[in-house]
Amino acid sequence: MRLTGIFCWFARALCLLCRAAGVAVHHVRHRKYAAITGGTMSGLGKGTVISSLGWLLKALGLRVTVIKIDPYLNIDAGTMAPREHGEVYVLKDGAEVDLDFGNYERALNVTLTGDHSITAGKIYRQVIEKERKGEYLGRTVQLVPHVTDAVQDWIERIAEVPVDGKEGPPDICLIELGGTAGELESLVHLEALRCFSRRVGPENFALVHLGFVACTGDGEQKTKPTQQSIQVFVLAVKDICGLRVQVIQELRKSGLKADWVFRRSKQALGDAAREKIAHFGELPKEHVVSVHDVPNLYRVPLMLEEQNVGAFVCEVKIGIVGKYTRSSDAYLSVVKALQHAAIEAALEVDIRWIAAENLETQMQQKHPAEYEEARTEMQNVDGVVCPGGFGDRGVEGKILSSRFCRRNSKPFLGICLGLQTAVIGFARDELQMEHANSEEFDSNSNNPKVVVSMPEVSTEELGGTMRLGSRPTVITDRASLASKLYDHRQTIYERHRHRYEVKPAIVPELEAKGLMFTGRGDGGQRMEIAEIPSHPYFVCCQFHPEYESRPMAPAPLFLGLVLAAKGRLENRLKQNGGQLGLLSTDAN
Repeated sequence: MRLTGIFCWFARALCLLCRAAGVAVHHVRHRKYAAITGGTMSGLGKGTVISSLGWLLKALGLRVTVIKIDPYLNIDAGTMAPREHGEVYVLKDGAEVDLDFGNYERALNVTLTGDHSITAGKIYRQVIEKERKGEYLGRTVQLVPHVTDAVQDWIERIAEVPVDGKEGPPDICLIELGGTAGELESLVHLEALRCFSRRVGPENFALVHLGFVACTGDGEQKTKPTQQSIQVFVLAVKDICGLRVQVIQELRKSGLKADWVFRRSKQALGDAAREKIAHFGELPKEHVVSVHDVPNLYRVPLMLEEQNVGAFVCEVKIGIVGKYTRSSDAYLSVVKALQHAAIEAALEVDIRWIAAENLETQMQQKHPAEYEEARTEMQNVDGVVCPGGFGDRGVEGKILSSRFCRRNSKPFLGICLGLQTAVIGFARDELQMEHANSEEFDSNSNNPKVVVSMPEVSTEELGGTMRLGSRPTVITDRASLASKLYDHRQTIYERHRHRYEVKPAIVPELEAKGLMFTGRGDGGQRMEIAEIPSHPYFVCCQFHPEYESRPMAPAPLFLGLVLAAKGRLENRLKQNGGQLGLLSTDAN
């Protein structure tokens, strides 16, 4: 069987926030990119593998596009001899391209353009034309940065183009780098990909290396060609910058490292060979994937699925910042609601438990290891749930978690106490109320209270004295995210369990600074839903949406969080006419 091209994809986590806490960033929808390189020799089957992976991703509900970079100096494939280069494939716009584009269009049912084929000839011509026009303003034009920048700009521009007949850009762009790692003509493109991984952020870029595992006469699988191809790849990337390196670890420092290794072989990769490759490449064993010979190429997607590639690609990491994280049963309904939302979104949810008190500043001195671990988890998860609770332990940590998500555009869902602590943090930051707090935690009458007890409930007798059960919430703004998530229903019913509420008198000041209360109860006096319109997903609710969640009917606010955490909420809303499309069609 003939396979050409490159493989890959692994979306490590959509929308990882900034590494530095407290640095505000502007929200952009983060597309995932996967660059696929090949080693050892040509003809390993990169084109078939990338088509199979794209097929698998589409089956999981993602929109996929493909770009191929060919290092030859030809402008296109139109003047190449078929006996040397294979079939010249013609695209709908008349572009003459490599035969791999036929694989892509057939497998993924997409319509690509000539611009999806990047050749060195096109790039050099573009750079030279710009130099002749004086667009480089007299600078010395060089491979780095001018050629590498041109490659990056081209990728970023074409990745936006829809190829499946639908509106809006694709979710994932698979990039095939033609040729073999270590070839002279590929060096500038390897450097361009290294720079591109930094441009879009390592959390939005995955690199997959496809190599070859040879078998001896007695059936032993030899991994040395794979090890050498990885090392050649490393040296090639470093040498283009004029650097001499002796060990692979230098690649790690440069920011370019294979996230996945796919191995071509006649037989399925054995455990011993898999472990050796994983050890050499510093990868989890699960990220070494066997792509062995099969009688029918259309079995390759099934082969990838059998090795759980789809589960890794479509994993979403959600952090639960709680007071009772030592027992998952304390938040059982929250866990189930996340699982229900993940089913609807065709995702695997990986729940990370973050103890709220470990985020508090005093922990930096008392227990630095736990403090750093909690902060690292906050950085690495794709989204955060801050659930309910009682008492002042860990409250400052909950406040800090909402601040971190608010400032770094990380999707956030605050529930009950999670709403109250988010409001406290917002008031401290935006209203300059340094000591703003809740009556539940602060008895000092001199400090401003933005969360107060409700007059009809008892703060002394605890049993059965809260505001409990299903109650109506009126969504006041049809253009709000809350309205879209609830499919434009004007009135929704959710279950409650609380004694304290956001102080109504402070609401106008909070809204003036951008925290909008778009859902209200009890004649508009109770603040039920809050959101920040300028944030990708900062939604809080006084009620407990987890109690109404079901496997076949996930809670809208949880589904919104999960989709936002993978950068897919915007597309979901567009596909359903500006709503989530989850509830029945009799919305008001």
